[in-house]
Amino acid sequence: MDGTLVETEELWGEAMHARAAQLGGALSAAARERTAGTTMHASMLIVYADLGLDPATQDADADARWVEDEAAALMTSRGMPWRPGARELLGTVRAAGLRTALVTTTPRRVATLVLDRITADLGADPFDVTICGDEAGARKPDPAPYLKAMADLGVDPSSSLVVEDSLVGTTSGLAAGAAVLGVPLVQQLQPQPGLTLRTTLAGLTAADLAALLDGPAPTA
Repeated sequence: MDGTLVETEELWGEAMHARAAQLGGALSAAARERTAGTTMHASMLIVYADLGLDPATQDADADARWVEDEAAALMTSRGMPWRPGARELLGTVRAAGLRTALVTTTPRRVATLVLDRITADLGADPFDVTICGDEAGARKPDPAPYLKAMADLGVDPSSSLVVEDSLVGTTSGLAAGAAVLGVPLVQQLQPQPGLTLRTTLAGLTAADLAALLDGPAPTA
């Protein structure tokens, strides 16, 4: 969702940089990249390591909550623009009658802001199922979130395509047995079996998505 469908990943980064400053340091670009797609608790552990702080002396849950609240406030005040091609692709998928799920590490209380905005913009909810970070028992890179989504949709992994922008997301989708389309934003992704890499969602058709189930296409 963040960084795949909408331009909110930079807002999460801004919130994490602000928390790092409150903790007395400056978050490095490399550490910020490693946080992409992770839970906010895991992200805070990365922040602590980058700042040279002992996690035992910090309150990761409180810091994670602060970052989530700050990111939500930024989304509300600045808006949530679509990633290139994302709006059009959702319309194409729904017009083709394909079943869809949104699977995000973001907790429901924050994800709802994005989901409500998407629904308002499209005039209808484009997702048959939504699985947020606190609802699947385990989070990405574990396959559980995608396996739950597939089960709720009543579809087989072999007929499923996952669209992701982060390493933990692509790892989760591949482990769930799906074909995966990676469109990286903050974090570079390396080629691997079952993963197709593109620089944008723009121009993708329903036929293109169906072809990806037959195997990775060349990077575009």
